[in-house]
Amino acid sequence: MDSGKIESITNVMEYEAIAKEKLPKMVYDYYASGAEDQWTLKENRNAFSRILFRPRILVDVSNIDITTTIMGYKISMPIMVAPTAMQKMAHPEGEFATARAASAAGTIMTLSSWGTSSVEEVASTGPGTRFFQLYVFKDRNVVKQLVRRAEKAGFKAIALTVDTPRLGRREADIKNRFTLPPNLTLKNFEGLDLGTIDKTNDSGLASYVAGQVDRSLNWEDVKWLQTITKLPILVKGVLTAEDAKLSVQAGAAGIIVSNHGARQLDYVPATIMALEEVVKAAEGKVPVFLDGGIRRGTDVFKALALGASGVFIGRPVIYGLAADGERGVRKVLQMLHDEFELTMALSGCRSIKEITRAHITTPWDGPRVSPRL
Repeated sequence: MDSGKIESITNVMEYEAIAKEKLPKMVYDYYASGAEDQWTLKENRNAFSRILFRPRILVDVSNIDITTTIMGYKISMPIMVAPTAMQKMAHPEGEFATARAASAAGTIMTLSSWGTSSVEEVASTGPGTRFFQLYVFKDRNVVKQLVRRAEKAGFKAIALTVDTPRLGRREADIKNRFTLPPNLTLKNFEGLDLGTIDKTNDSGLASYVAGQVDRSLNWEDVKWLQTITKLPILVKGVLTAEDAKLSVQAGAAGIIVSNHGARQLDYVPATIMALEEVVKAAEGKVPVFLDGGIRRGTDVFKALALGASGVFIGRPVIYGLAADGERGVRKVLQMLHDEFELTMALSGCRSIKEITRAHITTPWDGPRVSPRL
């Protein structure tokens, strides 16, 4: 790779082209694609551009604090690493590199159930606050084992993915007959009889999910999960007020507004469009997070102004990893950190708690009545 190209990168989007150049087509397509028409994939990004700022001027912004506390853990910024599967397809160091980069950045990494590194391996990279993303398998003993291992390895929360009773239709994976490269395995399942992601006439991953993931998953299971672990459970994949309320009732410790990177049901709204509805329904009882489409510090600010406690980023991490390993992921996190801090300064906010709904305007806002001064 032309190192000059990497050195000249000035925003996280620029890593994608480098990743596309470097990765086999099957692998790049797996990371990049969305479901069916990919309308939601584009909308996850486009929706941010319809939210505008109402910056406040002449605020002393000589000191800006962008640190925050998530689930009781102090982190350097409200920007965390989302769970993304099979990272060793992107770079030989895979989840190890991502874990070290997140730890160096002082933020939280979420490890995917379908990681190409295990919970124990990721824990062995050194200190860091980490969450574990969980798929519920038909075999509940496997779920118990996974959760216990994550707990024992020092993971601090479970992000329960609830939007995948079946895998969305990702046509690039079907065309490419996606399969995990032969030198890689889903490390969390080694030694468990859970089959493998094989080449089929379809997406190998879709066939694997059909065979292993429990389609009967429901709210009772969210309660059951709390009986097998003391870790807080974040419900990942909520897009409506109704499900936000049910998440709170079921004992969730947090909600992640997510459409699975637009990889499940196409024509669901962008997560930034669903966020405020969910935040209002949660009534401050649990923190609400967002993933999907975050590519700029301005996006992070908009999510926080709409009530999110923090955001998770997925694809930018993968593309940084593919382009430049651990250094690439570090730079992605650093660029988002710096852009977010700048957005705060230019909006007149000195701390996370100073970001308010009045700092943005959205297409669904009514006419604004100017306050009497």
